[in-house]
Amino acid sequence: MVNLKRILLATDFSECSEHALSYACGFAEVFDADLHLLTVFEPPAAAYAEFGIGYDGVESVEKELVAEAARKLHTYPESTWRKKLNLTRSVRTGRPFVEIVRYAKEHDIDLIVMGTHGRGAIVQMFMGSTAERVVRKAPCPVMTIHPEDHEFVMP
Repeated sequence: MVNLKRILLATDFSECSEHALSYACGFAEVFDADLHLLTVFEPPAAAYAEFGIGYDGVESVEKELVAEAARKLHTYPESTWRKKLNLTRSVRTGRPFVEIVRYAKEHDIDLIVMGTHGRGAIVQMFMGSTAERVVRKAPCPVMTIHPEDHEFVMP
């Protein structure tokens, strides 16, 4: 028997992530699991020291963007789910797949739920996919949700 106690929704606030949110909330309710909501802010390449460029004020801009992500994350999920679920929200900075996998390990997550954009093969070949990288590196099962998949319906 599968026993999920901690579910992680990794979100980038896209339509795909919104769709995945309903799955994560539904599973959290059915399994009476804690739902962790995580978004990862990835600073622009110029902010990384290894590029040797940087720009003035990067810290203040980054703090503002992280604060905005936290505000947005606190609107998730809609109020009916907020009343039913035990929620933990977190914003991290870094490469999304690295931070998602790190969070899952640190919090002993049982299932990661995330949307996938379903980009074409050419983009995939050159850029890779956060979802694909999470699937390969995660310490637990990963459920990827396409926006055109079936709607989640509570039993």
